[in-house]
Amino acid sequence: MARFLFVVLPVFSHLNAPLAIGQALTAAGHEVAWCGPRSDLRPLIGPDATLFPTGKRWYRPDGESGMAAVRSLWTGHVLPVNRFIRDAAEQAVTEYRPDVVVVDQYAMAGALAAHRHGVPWATFCVGMLELTPPTAELPEFTDWVAAQVRRVWAMTDLPVDETLDLRFSPYLVIGLTTTALTGPAPMPARCVLTGPALGRRPNAPDFDWAAWAPDRRHVLVTVGTMAEHLARDFYRRVTAATAPLADRLQVILTAPADLVPDPPAHVLVAPRVPVLELMPRLDAVVSHGGLGTVSEALAHGVPVVVAPIRHDHPAIARQVTRAGAGRAVSFHEATPAELTEAVTAVLDDPAYRAGAARVRDSFAAAGGASAAAAHLAALAATP
Repeated sequence: MARFLFVVLPVFSHLNAPLAIGQALTAAGHEVAWCGPRSDLRPLIGPDATLFPTGKRWYRPDGESGMAAVRSLWTGHVLPVNRFIRDAAEQAVTEYRPDVVVVDQYAMAGALAAHRHGVPWATFCVGMLELTPPTAELPEFTDWVAAQVRRVWAMTDLPVDETLDLRFSPYLVIGLTTTALTGPAPMPARCVLTGPALGRRPNAPDFDWAAWAPDRRHVLVTVGTMAEHLARDFYRRVTAATAPLADRLQVILTAPADLVPDPPAHVLVAPRVPVLELMPRLDAVVSHGGLGTVSEALAHGVPVVVAPIRHDHPAIARQVTRAGAGRAVSFHEATPAELTEAVTAVLDDPAYRAGAARVRDSFAAAGGASAAAAHLAALAATP
């Protein structure tokens, strides 16, 4: 059996996939250790799992879009967090002596630590921004991001290896999607598409099932954990948009209570919900377009309305509409009437549920967390 070290980022939305893959590796008899924030990881991995703590550096919310959002992501989070976790990742590789290091695509300090010690490493991609870069809309993306990757190299005393793009392992890249969504987009070398990695979530929040209306259809509305500060007006428009459907629809809206004051009777507001428990019971999802939320919905055959905000969200919105699995609307400009029309369409037109079912079937065939674990085990067994 092999030893795997996961190096993850202190961002909640980036933890579910590696947790599921780690669970699959453990179930197959392998050893798994973690390098990341103790406060986030310990409740997920349990008291006995090996953990090399990095501490926690918070992501700073911003309201940018387009290339400005890409610059903010890298300069405000990716570069600082790699500097922050560099020493912990080096210590983890030195002390744990893994057979394979498994790194979040943006946790490049983990890739560098593996590279320094001659340990093969694998990349997992929880989003599509780097995997299918938006070069048509943002022609400066490739060169600008390459310059930032060189800045990560500069955080160490290692000579820059121009043959290595630290975002993509030369050994194995795990993309948590399938071509049913991406279409024929080119992928990095050594890339395998496994579909979403879904597993047990020990910290799943409670839900007020007593408030669930069994005689109505159900729509989940969420913008994830990193864009809620931008969503007050969007929540207001969604609430108004679903009011004409209130006699047959119940909305579960994930948001801090202060962003949706005095919600109408057909809207349940909760800061967090047990997403994987809800999905089989949902009829539609309204989302910002994060790959995690969209994939969780489509993995259950649930069609989506995507209101993209930034980063890879516009690309994922296009993928969803191309797959026939949902509709796209403007996050900032969609009127309540336009939102009503989009929600009604994905609820009532069976073509959207059929499109979501096609993507669901492709995810199931790709294998998810078990397939990702098998690829990692194969890498560990490669001389």
